[in-house]
Amino acid sequence: MAFNLTYNAGRISSYLLAGALVAASAGVLSSAVGATNRPLMALLGAAFLVAVGLYIAGWFPRFARIEAVGRPLWQYLEPLGRRLLPVHRLHQAYGFGLIWGWLPCGLVYSALVYSLTTEDAWRGALFMLFFGLGTMPMLFTVGVMASSAAARLRTPAVRRLAGLIIIVLAPVPLMLTHWGGP
Repeated sequence: MAFNLTYNAGRISSYLLAGALVAASAGVLSSAVGATNRPLMALLGAAFLVAVGLYIAGWFPRFARIEAVGRPLWQYLEPLGRRLLPVHRLHQAYGFGLIWGWLPCGLVYSALVYSLTTEDAWRGALFMLFFGLGTMPMLFTVGVMASSAAARLRTPAVRRLAGLIIIVLAPVPLMLTHWGGP
């Protein structure tokens, strides 16, 4: 259990870094061009979340192509992660999670698109922290109950339910933007 928690802490740490980098870059770009269009950015984030929901539900398989964006970085990082295997110490588990957090993943990319809409490194990192914490129950369960839980979580019914939940929650960033939230 300690290894699983430490691995997940490493994974979430990489999400924090990615969220801060993406959001800070968007903020710098917005400042450079002298414009910020938070409603448009929130709409883009919501559209990505709908696409992810459709993908997870099995209704938009082409969304997997977005994962190609991160493949060049992953080709560099994956061999570093392999060197940490087998994991025998907690620092190895953290390092493995830190590297594994950069695995090309459409769901992570969609969360990064929303963190981009914050245009602020701290808010982007905070959003990715909550995203990572939100993924923790499933990934922790999969880590503890590897094969049997993973098989159950991949059933079409569970995937459709997860996809529908994401689609239903996708407008939340738009509502927050409209009501003056983050």
